[in-house]
Amino acid sequence: MLHLSTDSYIKLPPIAKIVCEPNWRWQRREKPMANYDLFYVWSGEGEVEVNGTAYPVGKGSCFLFRPGDHTSATHNPQKPLVLTYIHFDVRDPVQFVPERYRKLTDTVDFEYLLSRYVRLFLVETYAAEEEALLVLKQLMIHLLREDREMPVERKGSNQLTEAIQEVANYVKQHPSVAHRVEDLAMRAQLSPRYFSVKFKELIGMSVQSYMIRTRIERAQHLLMYEGMNVTEVADALGYRDIFFFSRQFKQYTGRSPSEIR
Repeated sequence: MLHLSTDSYIKLPPIAKIVCEPNWRWQRREKPMANYDLFYVWSGEGEVEVNGTAYPVGKGSCFLFRPGDHTSATHNPQKPLVLTYIHFDVRDPVQFVPERYRKLTDTVDFEYLLSRYVRLFLVETYAAEEEALLVLKQLMIHLLREDREMPVERKGSNQLTEAIQEVANYVKQHPSVAHRVEDLAMRAQLSPRYFSVKFKELIGMSVQSYMIRTRIERAQHLLMYEGMNVTEVADALGYRDIFFFSRQFKQYTGRSPSEIR
């Protein structure tokens, strides 16, 4: 991976978001790339060639060109490319680098970061250089994380993932509610059985285990920071039996509620 310390990055000109002119083309040069270039397509149609391999490009096409790469590009004058490109280098030796090309389908977060990076230099902004390096680090993390994630067919569509994550967040926001799987599945617009399977696949534990863990985490917070006693916490989180609460708390934390307080 590229080094994640911002001290390792060197920001280089040019930086831009630009609508390419109708007669625009990126001519292949004798000298290869001297540094890294993050190249992102917002819209339009074209073709990018890297080291002899041609890629048809459109919205979401994202390249991370590397030192030594030979590149060229053309586009459809009727549908000109809208591009952001960020040149940078890395001070320290690099062990792993994000994939050279990908087509992003969920572009919202990535495009926000790109826009933020470019805006920092439109006007004189306090600590722009420092923030830019932080944003560049976030962009690299985004790409590295995507490289490490399981294929879409194993993890499910973005829509399904978002639905499950929204339900998980809802449970976390309401730890005292005795949620029924049927109700949570309805919230995700899925059948209870399919919802349970996908929840465990995406969140890493069963719905029931997640609800218990969430409730116990909230109990820890109430005991440690809110000044509530064990009976008050058990009651607030919907436990009718304080002894059952204590056993479950110890099972998940290794300590009794009274020890936490």
